[in-house]
Amino acid sequence: MENQQIRARQTLGFLENNDINLGFRRLLDCVADTQDMQLYKEAVELTGWKEQNPQEQQAFIQKAIDLLLKTEKITLNEYDTSHAVVYAADICKQYGRSGFSLGPISLSINKGQVYGLVGENGNGKTTLLRILARELRENSGSLQYNFTKPAKDDFDLRTKLVYIPQRTKKWYGSLKDNLKLVLSSYNIPSHENEIRVLFIIARLGLWNYRHLKWSELSSGYKMRFELARTLLRKPELLLLDEPLANLDVLAQQIILEDLKSIANSVNNPIALILSSQQLYEVEKVSDKVIYLKNGKYTDTHISGDAPPLEHLIVEIETAAGREQLTTVFAHLAPEKISYNGGVYIIYFQKGIQFSNVLSALGSHKADITYIRNISNSTRKYFVA
Repeated sequence: MENQQIRARQTLGFLENNDINLGFRRLLDCVADTQDMQLYKEAVELTGWKEQNPQEQQAFIQKAIDLLLKTEKITLNEYDTSHAVVYAADICKQYGRSGFSLGPISLSINKGQVYGLVGENGNGKTTLLRILARELRENSGSLQYNFTKPAKDDFDLRTKLVYIPQRTKKWYGSLKDNLKLVLSSYNIPSHENEIRVLFIIARLGLWNYRHLKWSELSSGYKMRFELARTLLRKPELLLLDEPLANLDVLAQQIILEDLKSIANSVNNPIALILSSQQLYEVEKVSDKVIYLKNGKYTDTHISGDAPPLEHLIVEIETAAGREQLTTVFAHLAPEKISYNGGVYIIYFQKGIQFSNVLSALGSHKADITYIRNISNSTRKYFVA
């Protein structure tokens, strides 16, 4: 019940502070956890009311809070996420013609966590995702899946793990009809089919696009459709290859936060791995980031269990030159100042704190456009 109450309190906070869009998306996540068709129906009706009455914000907030209170009354059995659903042990993949070799890579993937997969192009991100999705076979090593129910066959396995490539296939008919077709293949009754489809359409911001065809959607909304189709199948492992590629900056942030919330479902969590070139955006929501270079990997903890910093590495964009920065940080004795891609990367010795750097810049009134502590970011591997 603890996680259920935490999600409910957070949602209530968003709604009470008039953060309507975020609060409503989180409300739908709370409803989704209940698997109660009556609450699903009420959420769908509230979505329609919201779109028809855009000026009635206070009335909408009260209706949303009333629905949230109903969800809190339903007792949920929280899923134990302490056990990995995927174990990869020393997996390797070689391509004879190109000479590229991936691995050895050993990973354990848990539900309810987001794993970012980053690296320069051509370093094996898509290859690793396709191996985990069983679209490619490793040359050596082993993969073990520990899903809630063992997969009966290859079709059942692919139902529990889903891989969405960067370029999705064309589909025909309306968005809504395609999603209904997905559920019909799982023998979902027609009345429940309609409600579940409209609910996932609402959750992924597709309400005003539900009657459109593939050719009428932007690339970003085509990706949202693929996510909707996938989530209807209730996967246990979701693999996304560059899901942010065709989204603007704001849309990237929204979809990542939504994926994080959906993966953290109280009773139906998902293990999520996504590759992206949007390094900082991915790190914001990732519990661990996997960095690939020349087929070899390093993983970096992003959450609170990150190891203590050995050295401070700071990235700065500024109009100041190297000589001025050397003067600003003279008393901090930086080990190295390098210029990389329009920004300075400054390495400080052990014991120097980020607050010391900010204080030095402030006291010298340095003109700073951007500054970031990248000591625990995979960015440090890109600029090393």
